[in-house]
Amino acid sequence: MNIQDALKVFGFNAGHVTAKDIKRAYRKAAQKYHPDRNHAGLEMMQLINAAYDVLRDIEKGVEAKGDNNDYGDLVNAALNAIMGLGLTIEICGAWIWLSGNTKPHKEVLKSAGFIWAPKKMKWYFRPNDFKSRNHKAWSMDEIRNRYGSDIIKDEQKSIKTV
Repeated sequence: MNIQDALKVFGFNAGHVTAKDIKRAYRKAAQKYHPDRNHAGLEMMQLINAAYDVLRDIEKGVEAKGDNNDYGDLVNAALNAIMGLGLTIEICGAWIWLSGNTKPHKEVLKSAGFIWAPKKMKWYFRPNDFKSRNHKAWSMDEIRNRYGSDIIKDEQKSIKTV
């Protein structure tokens, strides 16, 4: 994850962001997306922690670029829409990748904003307002090596009947 993606996760718009602002945003996001309060909390906390790891050592601050500050909310909404489908969720940088038996869930994934990547044979999520700056065709291994990867196996939720 690069610095600008990490700033997007915390909702920073254009302007100077200090270490104190980053710490405050991390605590606010950790409360908002905590697993006890949010169905997709585990995945969101991994994304938040990855973003904080990138920004934690910035002492003099950094300039945030962009005009949209709801990236975290958009990712959270997409994750909540697909929780419980039994898919493998992989967080690479600020992108969410899905694999597993996705075919029966095609319409749900589309409606949640996920896009099919035919060369990678996976679905990914990136809000429409957050376009990629790089147009190189990367393999999943190259993406994992560059941005890191956290894999979560989403268990299908079943209702026990007594």
